[in-house]
Amino acid sequence: MFVSDHRREPAAEPGGTPSAGPDSARSGRTRIVARAEASILHADLDSFYASVEQRDDPRLRGRPVIVGGGVVLAASYEAKARGVRTPMNGARALRLCPDAVVVPPRMSAYAEASKAVFEVFRDTTPVVEGISIDEAFLDVGGLRRIAGEPVDIAHALRVAVREQVGLPISVGIARTKFLAKVASAVAKPDGLRLVPPEGELDFLHPLAVERLWGVGEVTAAKLRDRGITRIGQLAQHGEAGLRPILGPAAARHLFALSMARDPRRVETGRRRRSIGAQRALGRRSREPEEIEAYLHGLTDRLGRRLRDAGRVCRTVVLRMRFDDFSRVTRSHTMPEASDHTETILRAARVLLATAMPMIQERGLTLVGLALTNLDDADAVQLTLPLEPRATATLDATLDDLRRRFGSAAVTRAALITRGEGLSVPLLPD
Repeated sequence: MFVSDHRREPAAEPGGTPSAGPDSARSGRTRIVARAEASILHADLDSFYASVEQRDDPRLRGRPVIVGGGVVLAASYEAKARGVRTPMNGARALRLCPDAVVVPPRMSAYAEASKAVFEVFRDTTPVVEGISIDEAFLDVGGLRRIAGEPVDIAHALRVAVREQVGLPISVGIARTKFLAKVASAVAKPDGLRLVPPEGELDFLHPLAVERLWGVGEVTAAKLRDRGITRIGQLAQHGEAGLRPILGPAAARHLFALSMARDPRRVETGRRRRSIGAQRALGRRSREPEEIEAYLHGLTDRLGRRLRDAGRVCRTVVLRMRFDDFSRVTRSHTMPEASDHTETILRAARVLLATAMPMIQERGLTLVGLALTNLDDADAVQLTLPLEPRATATLDATLDDLRRRFGSAAVTRAALITRGEGLSVPLLPD
């Protein structure tokens, strides 16, 4: 079998020894702890877009490469060494790295490269959980008799990706998904890092608290104000000591991670819980009509993705980034789940109209749209008079035209001179 060998045991004390503890004794609940051996791999392609460009154009190898124009979509490690990051403004990136080669994105090439890499993943183990088009978790715990130790499997995986796809990839190996992901990040670029069970806390505790899932700028600032900059310092505070700083939920989550506790299995066949798209607008002022036109384009794109995946959504989320780099979201939950473009667009337009005074005051540099509360289209309850979902609709006709002649074959009049923007490749749903 290729499943994880998780088991239920009493919760562990900070030192790692299993113990029921007072809370566990009162409630009778037990905690799922991780497997005994490091057999979860986190495989992450290095600077994916930029690496594909360097692979396909030998003249770019060893040179700083920036993918994207107005906004940096990806940067090679040569450019990152000069301070270039995503999603940095393109002009700022060129000031930091004036000799960088800027190339336009080729989303179809990245999608093909991702497909080839995932074929290598699935040739390695049937238990693959894709996270994005350039990274995945792999469970190799059941492969020892036929493929060797996890570290040998990881070495073979890296060689196969390099030889078959021509791309560098970093791999972390650990007992848990969290530690495996941290290990792959530490191993970059083009490296491998094994975190043995007996060395987990020695590996984890010296790292910055930003390595913990859930620690963003706001949480990091709260921790820094208390002198907590390293994961080991956070662990020393204990869950109780973190509650006044972070609140009970975050304290429980981050303390568990700081002690290398993460019971999640590598799961296959999971469907995404949301889909989204966004468009960078630059820093010049935009008229409301132009912003609304971009919103129309995002809605068309997401509606097609919904229908292609056989999904419907209940909630529409408008995402905005302002000139001061702050971000705001607004959401609306519809009475019924839908994949109808115009229904989604009506909800999005209401959100945009409500946010327009804020946009005019603060300046908009990015607009995004996300659809959440997804469900299978064939699971939607019919409404009276219990008529089946219509198939000969405008949406279906436009979808068919775009499949046959390309996504740009039909577009809204407001987008003819502006274009629909980039469509980032996604993992199959």
